[in-house]
Amino acid sequence: MPAKIKAPEALFRDITELAAGESLPPVERWNPPLSGDIDIRIDREGHWHHEGDLIEREALVKLFSRILKREGDEHFLVTPVEKWRIAVDVAPFFVTGLEVLEREGHQALVFTTATGDQVVAGPDHPLSVSDSDTGEPQPLLVIRGGMAGLLSRPVFYQLADLVQPGPDDQQQAQGVYSLGQFFPLG
Repeated sequence: MPAKIKAPEALFRDITELAAGESLPPVERWNPPLSGDIDIRIDREGHWHHEGDLIEREALVKLFSRILKREGDEHFLVTPVEKWRIAVDVAPFFVTGLEVLEREGHQALVFTTATGDQVVAGPDHPLSVSDSDTGEPQPLLVIRGGMAGLLSRPVFYQLADLVQPGPDDQQQAQGVYSLGQFFPLG
């Protein structure tokens, strides 16, 4: 008889390690004084703008996304010696892809951002839905360092197809499961 796996995380360990991906700069340890504000803005769809113009070089956007840091409600581009405040409309990341993996009756939801980050929804990367200023649902997934990614409409619709009732203590709620954790979507 095979050994019983107690936690769904163990079933998807290879996926969660893969999603951790390449190492990122240690921005959480970089705390230079504020250098000032820079006219960079991340819009609702995750597009980066500099002085009002779209930054079209994907490599530059990916580089900037790797040195992004959140402090309170503000976002900064940081290096060991500089710290520039930027504007973020909704969330600094934009989730454009979803892959559903199933193993032994459990599923893992693997999300991909426009900048190439891969994240598995779970205890370290919770998924939530709140109301936006317009009253529309605003689905967010924690990507890294307390920074969220806004789910694109197609990804949110994919999640809607996966909705099921919550566990016994949350049966009235509708949501999705990933790594054994329930995330209400309403």
